Amino acid sequence: MTVDKYVRLFAGLMILLSVVLTNYVHPYWAGLTIFVGLNLAQSSLTNLCPLASILKKLGVPEGMACR
Repeated sequence: MTVDKYVRLFAGLMILLSVVLTNYVHPYWAGLTIFVGLNLAQSSLTNLCPLASILKKLGVPEGMACR
C-alpha cells in the first residue's frame, strides 16, 4: 500500500471510530470528526499532512496523490 491509501484508510477509520464514540460514550467525540475533516481540508489546500510525513519517514512508498 502507498502513503495516500494509508492516509485515506486512517482518516476513514478515525471518522468511523468517532461516530461510534459519539453514539455510545459522549457527544463531544464529534469533535474528532471535525478535527479529521479540517485536517483533510487543510491537507488538500496546503499539501501538508502529518500522517503522510510520518509514513514517508517510515519508508512507505509514495502514491500518485502524495507527490
